[in-house]
Amino acid sequence: MSTQEFSLPAIVNRVRTEADAYLLLEELRWGGAPDACPKCGVVGRCYYLNPKNGESRKTRTGAVSERRVWKCGGCRKQFSVLTDTIFHGTKISIRTWLMVIFEMCSAKNSISAWEVSRKYGITNESAWHMLHRIREAMKREPVAGLLRGTVVADETWIGGNPKNRHRSDPRAKDRRKGTDKTPILALVHHETREVRSMGVTDVSAKTLRKVMDDHIDAPNTHLWTDSASAYQQMADEFAGHASVNHTKGQYKGEGGVTTNAAEGFFSQLKRSLDGTHHHVSLWHLHRYLAQFDFLATNCRKTDSERMRELLGNVDGRRLTYKPLTA
Repeated sequence: MSTQEFSLPAIVNRVRTEADAYLLLEELRWGGAPDACPKCGVVGRCYYLNPKNGESRKTRTGAVSERRVWKCGGCRKQFSVLTDTIFHGTKISIRTWLMVIFEMCSAKNSISAWEVSRKYGITNESAWHMLHRIREAMKREPVAGLLRGTVVADETWIGGNPKNRHRSDPRAKDRRKGTDKTPILALVHHETREVRSMGVTDVSAKTLRKVMDDHIDAPNTHLWTDSASAYQQMADEFAGHASVNHTKGQYKGEGGVTTNAAEGFFSQLKRSLDGTHHHVSLWHLHRYLAQFDFLATNCRKTDSERMRELLGNVDGRRLTYKPLTA
């Protein structure tokens, strides 16, 4: 097995102090020093503010901090490698952040907030918010292009089976009236293995086609699906369409047509949600889907490469939670 750039022991040895953690984060984000000011955008006029004692500085509350501070020669404002990122305003040490990020990039089945809370000595609430911030950096870029070529499309349902609910559950009276599971649509590019999944309201042709319009360049795409009628209704809109009939035991058709890539993604997704997180609210489901899209899309990379990929996406992705008001 080849030696990776990062591992938990390697990170621990490299970031013995908080200042070391800042240096490593600056290297991973900036290559050592910022090119432009995150406040005004001016290029080439940023310089490091060296502490008087060479190691740490006092904050306005009188506490001692090893935070590395930079200043812009243009707007004259101070900033750090945390400014306007998922780390912005964090009270958790950067050493902890780096180790948790590595775990998130290397744990195939994900890690839970309770696990992070126990291992790193922070509250469960802080760990939960921290993991959601990391998932925010795993999101696709808003300007991600449309998929072209050969795309596999399939759907599944997330949630418990209504018939298994206990009688004391308020929803138990509806347990024999179909299902209230959440349908998930997954699109997998056959060549690049990029995965895009999203929750949908239903799996009708109209709904699926509307969602797919945001992700697929239909005239330049060959669509591979199962034999569901919804896909048959939209087949003429694509450059080509081929399907396999699972009801007849067919899982691979002529020309290698298969939906196994999407089925494999769903299998990993469900095992992780059931085994690690146990329950995921619909309100935050899209964040978990972003996480597993990221891991599946970058599955051929090493853990270290995935960590570098993630840290390249932290800029401009602040995530704050405010109490809901009536």
